[in-house]
This record gives sequence, C-alpha cells and structure tokens, in this order.
Amino acid sequence: MSAQALGRDRLLVLLRWLLGIRYIKFGMVGASGTVVNIAVLYLGHEYVFQSLEGPQGKPYASLALAIAVATVNNFTWNRLWTWADRVQQMPSEAGIDPLPPTSLAVQLFQYALASWFGIGLQYVLTLWLAHSMHYMLANVIAIVIASLSNFLANDRWTFRKR
Repeated sequence: MSAQALGRDRLLVLLRWLLGIRYIKFGMVGASGTVVNIAVLYLGHEYVFQSLEGPQGKPYASLALAIAVATVNNFTWNRLWTWADRVQQMPSEAGIDPLPPTSLAVQLFQYALASWFGIGLQYVLTLWLAHSMHYMLANVIAIVIASLSNFLANDRWTFRKR
C-alpha cells in the first residue's frame, strides 16, 4: 500500500471516528441550521414578507420564520442522527410511531427551550466578557460555552436515555 493510500485510509478512519462523536454531530447539525436560517431569512425578507415589511422595514416576520424553521430542522436532524441511538424504536410492521405525537411535541418544546437558554447565555456572556476582551473574541468564547450548554441540556434532558 502506498503512503498516499495509507494516509487517505487514516484520514477516513479519523473522519469516521469524529462523526461517531455526538458533539461533532451536534455541531454539524447546528451548522446546517445556520444555513437553513440564513436561507429562510433571505427568502422571507426578499419575497414572502416583502409587502408586509417594506423595503426599509425590519425583518421581524422573516426572522421569526427563519428561527422557527431552523429550530425544527435542527431538532429533526439531532433526533434522527445525533441522538438516533436513544430514540425508542418499535417494530415497523406494527405501524406504530416510535413516539406518540404528544411526546414528540414535548421533546420539540424541550429542544426549543434548551436552544433559547443557550441563546440567552451566549448574549449575556458576550456582553460580560466584552468588558475585559475584544467583543469578537468574547462572542466566540460565549458561542462555545453556549454550544456546550445546549448540547448538555439536550443530551441530559431532551434526548436522555429512557
């Protein structure tokens, strides 16, 4: 085996290992949610709610829609991928949904609540840390801390082992 093929194999093993780590998956889902958020915000502001908001208006409706769609996107992918091993599986022949709609709604509510807590935490930490460092660095540190908080809240509460 050539050195290049060996290096490629090692890289693939490393990538598989990283993808198996729940926090990395959570981060990848979060990144996809950011893309969804930006796309929905743009489409909502430029096309869907243009007459509502006007050319100089603030994008209230577009932003609310973008946050809602991104939250549902992230919840769905985290449920299907990040914490898939914790979602109770029932036999598909029985035609029974793994979770009753009420439980799914409760889980979505818990996920949204954890996300909003993380957003608040990021906001407060950024403002607090910006007193002693550059605001951009403060924001990055706050994002990392809030991300860990979101992850732990969802790991221990929303998608806890049953």
